[in-house]
Amino acid sequence: MESNTTVRRKIIKPTETHIYIAEVNDGHEGRCRDNCDQKEKPEVKLYLLSEGLAASLVSVFILVLWGLVHFSLQQLIIGTPSGEFNAVRARQHLEQITSVGPRPVGSPENEVLTVGYLLEQTEKIRIETAAGPHQLTVDVQRPTGSFYNGFTNIYDRIINIAVRLEPKGGAQHLMLANCHFDTVANSPGASDDAVSCAVMLEVLHSLANQSDSLNHGVIFLFNGAEESFLQASHGFITQHPWAKQVRAFINLEAAGVGGKELVFQTGPENPWLVQAYVNAAKHPFASVVGQEVFQSGIIPSDTDFRIYRDFGNIPGIDLAFVENGFIYHTKHDTADRIPTDSIQRAGDNILAVLRYLANSEKLADSSEYRHGNMVFFDLLGAIVVAYPARVGTILNYLVATATFIYLAKKASLPCGGHYVRDLACATRVTVLSWIVTLISVLLVALLVSLLGRSMFWYNHFYASICLYGAAATGMMLLIHTLTKNIYYGGVCSVELGDLYFDVSLLLWCFSLVWLTLQGLCSAYVPMLMVAFPLATRLLLAKEFKHRGVSLKYTVLYLFGLALPYVHFMFLIWVVFEIFTPIMGRGNIEWPELVMAFLVTLATIFLSSFFLHFIYLARSTKWILAGLGSVFIVTFMLVSSGLLFPYSGSPDSPRPKRVFLQHTTRTFYNLQGQVEIRDSGLWINSFDYTGIQHITPHIPEINDSARTHCHQDRPFCGYPWFLPVKFLSKKNWYLPAPEVSPSSPVEFSLQSKEDTSWGTIKMTFSVKGPSHMSLHLMPHQGANLSTWSFGDGTPQFYTSREYCVFYTHGLDAPTWTFWFEIQPPRDPDPSGPEGMISVAISSHYFFGQDQRTAQLEEILRRFPAWAFPSSWVSTYDMYRY
Repeated sequence: MESNTTVRRKIIKPTETHIYIAEVNDGHEGRCRDNCDQKEKPEVKLYLLSEGLAASLVSVFILVLWGLVHFSLQQLIIGTPSGEFNAVRARQHLEQITSVGPRPVGSPENEVLTVGYLLEQTEKIRIETAAGPHQLTVDVQRPTGSFYNGFTNIYDRIINIAVRLEPKGGAQHLMLANCHFDTVANSPGASDDAVSCAVMLEVLHSLANQSDSLNHGVIFLFNGAEESFLQASHGFITQHPWAKQVRAFINLEAAGVGGKELVFQTGPENPWLVQAYVNAAKHPFASVVGQEVFQSGIIPSDTDFRIYRDFGNIPGIDLAFVENGFIYHTKHDTADRIPTDSIQRAGDNILAVLRYLANSEKLADSSEYRHGNMVFFDLLGAIVVAYPARVGTILNYLVATATFIYLAKKASLPCGGHYVRDLACATRVTVLSWIVTLISVLLVALLVSLLGRSMFWYNHFYASICLYGAAATGMMLLIHTLTKNIYYGGVCSVELGDLYFDVSLLLWCFSLVWLTLQGLCSAYVPMLMVAFPLATRLLLAKEFKHRGVSLKYTVLYLFGLALPYVHFMFLIWVVFEIFTPIMGRGNIEWPELVMAFLVTLATIFLSSFFLHFIYLARSTKWILAGLGSVFIVTFMLVSSGLLFPYSGSPDSPRPKRVFLQHTTRTFYNLQGQVEIRDSGLWINSFDYTGIQHITPHIPEINDSARTHCHQDRPFCGYPWFLPVKFLSKKNWYLPAPEVSPSSPVEFSLQSKEDTSWGTIKMTFSVKGPSHMSLHLMPHQGANLSTWSFGDGTPQFYTSREYCVFYTHGLDAPTWTFWFEIQPPRDPDPSGPEGMISVAISSHYFFGQDQRTAQLEEILRRFPAWAFPSSWVSTYDMYRY
């Protein structure tokens, strides 16, 4: 860093821009002159950056901080567990719950076996603690109801197990802890969400056995229908008599397997809940950034948190495991993948926070403490920083004001006018470098997609850093090097470096002010990214003025950036840990562009306070050569196909998700006669690559079998289980024999009558499996006026269709419903016959009806790196 090269200050005017530059001194004495002040100044010997040492120091800085982030994530337990929560016993609960296999709503595994185990364990706890200061009451609820969730959601006799723990004298105010024990089809659901129920059982055991009585009660809700679009939580909060006493809740969820449970949303408002978590949690892990990102709707997911918030008007805390989302909702979500330390830390946290809240005076009158939001974030899992949002606003504006004073002081100097112009020019250069860099990297990503090598990062994440990160860093470095060499005359400049530091400070300050004006608590991130560099710069001003970029200055400068950078790197880890798996389970168009955009954005942010080093370095040619080499080698590996997107490795699977239904479709005409009947294997691919990698293993699944949407049929004429046909635009249909489930769906029109107000009322009955979907598509000119669902007002799912999702538990009665339709005045002769198309799709997720010989045969042919989730379904469409 400290070389034999020294510099002296001199003024030049490249292209009318007044910039202080440093001219290399050959050993003779020199003088420094200023155009604004002609007084002679003593010679100042300054050090410039050595290219190799500069690259080494910055690289070591980034790698050390990234290593700290990963080390903190591996440290699941901080300190010694208190021993109050028994993770070994909780693991036994987890293994017992998952041992029955997948637990879809309506299955014996969910409704009988798991319910039986949970009741058995709660009864043991009740008997064991009967002599203590608490009483324990168990209630099995089987609610029936409906609500609108973007579509109409109906449930019938699903199951909840509510366990009430309270002082023996009773409790007026209750805390709620929620987990769900049901799963999606074909997944044992260890992380989602059996581990949470196992943790809750052990927390219940610990609280019930403590000698001191709680001030308030706690309800432990073991929810049996969350995967069916949050039905059981709705049934509890809207129908259970205990729900009226609930003042706050904790929801335990999962979007990954193992690791740390993250507090990713709280409230609404009620900052006392965040403060309770901060005060009580043994191993804190929380981020208000996660809350604001999740609530923005960017992440295609939902939890029971929303149900309690919207239908119960209750504040709460939402926690979820977020690591390793690649195997979320797959057969790989097994108990052995969840470390005991993950269970221990979750149990320690939930026990401590529940106990704190159940003894809190604020719970009794939470409305008094309702208003306001909190800024909260943890530092490497060691501590949580939390303060009211109003304090955050004041702090943000103070930091912004300090920044503008710092810049204004420079602008007020004798050459201040030149400084303002130079700052504006440098800002334009920096923003232009970002735009050019982003466009260049996106073009690389587009080329990768066109070569058919998209999603290589799904199984080789760091290859995306080597490809897109190297391209982004190299492009920015090249632009600024050219700017220095051409625009500024090719001279190393201490003052130029100072100027580009100010540019980074200014741009971060703009983002700080903008986010604060938007009312976002996440504004604390740019606040940290402004406050620490500014303070560091001011503290090192004398060193920089007298010695330039000395080794001491550079090391201390990097040290001053360490805290905001290590936290920012943690946030980057969260973004990639969540969004990388999501792009493998959602049909995101051009995911390569999304990944390239995210990597480039991270590179731009991380490089912001290193840009000025380019102007302080004597050369950047070897750094550019190194980055170019990394980019070229990685691109060759990607384009050759050596970096395969998926993995069937038992230790670290990266499965490709495929939905596979053996279905029979029947289409009836207006006269009730069968118009079309066919059967086949209907295949949905849930990522961008489609069946590109499947076809070599199963040649008949190819583009010739690609399906297309029939616009005159409800939901394109296919048995969609999820009302999300827009998520999977790539579907294939292979002819196969008819399915013959032992309990076929029974659908019939019970009555059809004209009303005195000009509508036609039609009543139907349906008897079928636990999961069914009703699709209604009025024809051109016809309108639904009312129906038997919800509040009676039909609500569109799409511009032309209504979707009703129906789930039932055991012993549910026949589903009966009606609707009234206004016939069209001028029927469309080019459209389908009649006034409405009605379709019912049924799905067999468990038992002997779930499998057929054809399904078993094709499942055996899928490669080990694929996860085909399969079941039997039917689709029947009627015209009326």
